[in-house]
Amino acid sequence: MNVELGRAVEVLERTPAVLRSLLGGLGDFWILGNYGENTFSPFDVVGHLIEADQTNWMTRLRVILEHGETKPFPAFDRYGMYETSKGRTMDDLLESFASLRARSLDDLKALNLTPKQLDIRGAHPAFGEVTIRQLIAAWVVHDLGHLHQVAKAMAFQCRDAVGPWREYLTILPRT
Repeated sequence: MNVELGRAVEVLERTPAVLRSLLGGLGDFWILGNYGENTFSPFDVVGHLIEADQTNWMTRLRVILEHGETKPFPAFDRYGMYETSKGRTMDDLLESFASLRARSLDDLKALNLTPKQLDIRGAHPAFGEVTIRQLIAAWVVHDLGHLHQVAKAMAFQCRDAVGPWREYLTILPRT
């Protein structure tokens, strides 16, 4: 099934509010914990989503519209948030993300992309040929994956406290 633009926006516009509701005002126990080596904390996730809205989704979409397959769009630094989030608070990150996402979606809507334009092909630096439609679908799934990651990191902080229920709590790793 192809994701339609309107359906994609329905999810993308909700992500900042979901994160603000879940993480706003929480202490470090919840926002700085991850679920193992090389995993993101909720703080890292929000920083990562900011980086993605600043340098990934709309940037890539514009490159595809302007250059098609003739110019690969720039690679995305998936770990850039470690530097750019330094010294910031979660509430600051949540506010920045909400503002950036609103701007990204305003820009996306302003393009008035047609179904035909959604099938324009571009060049991903690692994957090769991709379409705008695939890029937008990936944006949605990226958001959903990181919402899951936030919940997983938070749940992990209680992994031992749940006792024998751990066996039934599928978000936690099995013992």
